[in-house]
Amino acid sequence: QVQLVESGGGLVQAGGSLRLACVASGRTFSSYRMGWFRQAPGKGREFVADISWVNGNTYYAESVKGRFTISRDNHENTFYLQMNNLKPEDTGVYYCVARPSTIPRLDSTFGYWGQGTQVTVSS
Repeated sequence: QVQLVESGGGLVQAGGSLRLACVASGRTFSSYRMGWFRQAPGKGREFVADISWVNGNTYYAESVKGRFTISRDNHENTFYLQMNNLKPEDTGVYYCVARPSTIPRLDSTFGYWGQGTQVTVSS
Protein backbone atom coordinates (compact mmCIF):
# COMPACT_ATOMS: atom_id res chain seq x y z
CA GLN A 1 0.00 0.00 0.00
CA VAL A 2 1.50 3.29 -1.11
CA GLN A 3 1.60 6.04 1.49
CA LEU A 4 2.83 9.62 1.32
CA VAL A 5 3.11 11.54 4.57
CA GLU A 6 3.82 15.28 4.57
CA SER A 7 5.23 17.44 7.32
CA GLY A 8 6.62 20.91 7.80
CA GLY A 9 3.74 23.29 7.20
CA GLY A 10 2.96 26.21 9.48
CA LEU A 11 2.51 29.93 9.85
CA VAL A 12 5.23 32.30 8.68
CA GLN A 13 5.55 35.99 7.92
CA ALA A 14 6.03 37.23 4.40
CA GLY A 15 9.68 36.91 3.40
CA GLY A 16 10.18 33.92 5.65
CA SER A 17 10.99 30.29 4.84
CA LEU A 18 9.54 26.84 5.39
CA ARG A 19 10.67 23.37 4.41
CA LEU A 20 8.12 20.70 3.59
CA ALA A 21 8.97 16.99 3.61
CA CYS A 22 7.15 14.01 2.13
CA VAL A 23 8.02 10.44 3.08
CA ALA A 24 6.96 7.89 0.47
CA SER A 25 6.56 4.16 1.09
CA GLY A 26 4.89 1.06 -0.28
CA ARG A 27 6.59 0.60 -3.66
CA THR A 28 9.63 1.52 -5.70
CA PHE A 29 9.43 4.90 -7.42
CA SER A 30 12.18 4.58 -9.99
CA SER A 31 9.94 5.53 -12.94
CA TYR A 32 8.01 8.19 -11.05
CA ARG A 33 7.99 11.95 -10.68
CA MET A 34 7.48 13.22 -7.16
CA GLY A 35 5.84 16.58 -6.84
CA TRP A 36 4.01 19.25 -4.92
CA PHE A 37 0.67 20.88 -5.59
CA ARG A 38 -1.13 23.50 -3.54
CA GLN A 39 -4.70 24.59 -3.09
CA ALA A 40 -5.71 28.04 -1.91
CA PRO A 41 -9.14 28.61 -0.34
CA GLY A 42 -11.86 28.56 -2.99
CA LYS A 43 -9.45 27.58 -5.78
CA GLY A 44 -8.42 24.43 -7.58
CA ARG A 45 -5.29 22.42 -7.02
CA GLU A 46 -2.26 24.11 -8.61
CA PHE A 47 1.04 22.56 -9.71
CA VAL A 48 4.08 23.85 -7.82
CA ALA A 49 7.11 21.67 -8.66
CA ASP A 50 8.22 18.14 -9.38
CA ILE A 51 11.37 16.05 -9.55
CA SER A 52 12.31 12.86 -11.33
CA TRP A 53 13.06 10.11 -8.86
CA VAL A 54 15.63 8.48 -11.14
CA ASN A 55 17.67 11.42 -12.46
CA GLY A 56 16.67 14.38 -10.29
CA ASN A 57 15.44 16.60 -13.13
CA THR A 58 13.24 19.36 -11.74
CA TYR A 59 10.44 21.56 -13.03
CA TYR A 60 8.77 24.58 -11.41
CA ALA A 61 5.71 26.71 -11.84
CA GLU A 62 6.62 30.23 -12.94
CA SER A 63 5.15 31.68 -9.77
CA VAL A 64 7.70 29.91 -7.55
CA LYS A 65 10.83 29.85 -9.73
CA GLY A 66 13.83 31.29 -7.92
CA ARG A 67 12.10 31.00 -4.52
CA PHE A 68 11.27 27.29 -4.12
CA THR A 69 13.59 24.31 -4.47
CA ILE A 70 12.52 20.70 -4.75
CA SER A 71 14.95 17.92 -3.84
CA ARG A 72 14.98 14.25 -2.96
CA ASP A 73 16.80 11.77 -0.79
CA ASN A 74 16.50 8.39 -2.47
CA HIS A 75 17.98 6.51 0.48
CA GLU A 76 15.35 7.92 2.83
CA ASN A 77 12.51 7.77 0.26
CA THR A 78 11.85 11.39 1.08
CA PHE A 79 11.48 14.50 -1.02
CA TYR A 80 11.42 18.10 0.06
CA LEU A 81 10.18 21.53 -0.89
CA GLN A 82 12.31 24.38 0.41
CA MET A 83 10.28 27.58 0.24
CA ASN A 84 12.07 30.92 0.60
CA ASN A 85 10.88 34.49 0.35
CA LEU A 86 7.32 33.38 0.97
CA LYS A 87 4.45 35.62 -0.08
CA PRO A 88 0.85 35.78 1.15
CA GLU A 89 -0.28 34.34 -2.19
CA ASP A 90 1.67 31.17 -1.36
CA THR A 91 -0.89 30.41 1.34
CA GLY A 92 -2.74 27.13 0.93
CA VAL A 93 -2.78 23.44 1.61
CA TYR A 94 0.28 21.78 0.09
CA TYR A 95 0.00 18.21 -1.16
CA CYS A 96 2.77 15.88 -2.22
CA VAL A 97 2.11 13.44 -5.02
CA ALA A 98 3.84 10.48 -6.64
CA ARG A 99 2.91 9.35 -10.12
CA PRO A 100 4.38 7.68 -13.17
CA SER A 101 6.40 9.96 -15.43
CA THR A 102 3.92 9.34 -18.25
CA ILE A 103 1.20 11.30 -16.46
CA PRO A 104 0.91 14.92 -17.68
CA ARG A 105 2.74 17.19 -15.30
CA LEU A 106 -0.20 19.52 -14.62
CA ASP A 107 -2.72 16.72 -14.02
CA SER A 108 -4.13 17.34 -10.54
CA THR A 109 -6.05 14.12 -10.06
CA PHE A 110 -4.13 10.97 -10.90
CA GLY A 111 -1.46 9.64 -8.53
CA TYR A 112 -0.74 8.81 -4.94
CA TRP A 113 -1.42 11.86 -2.78
CA GLY A 114 -0.48 12.87 0.71
CA GLN A 115 -3.01 14.20 3.19
CA GLY A 116 -1.90 17.82 2.81
CA THR A 117 -0.18 20.30 5.10
CA GLN A 118 -1.28 23.89 5.70
CA VAL A 119 1.03 26.76 4.85
CA THR A 120 -0.07 30.22 5.90
CA VAL A 121 1.92 33.34 5.02
CA SER A 122 0.93 36.52 6.80
CA SER A 123 1.56 39.95 5.36
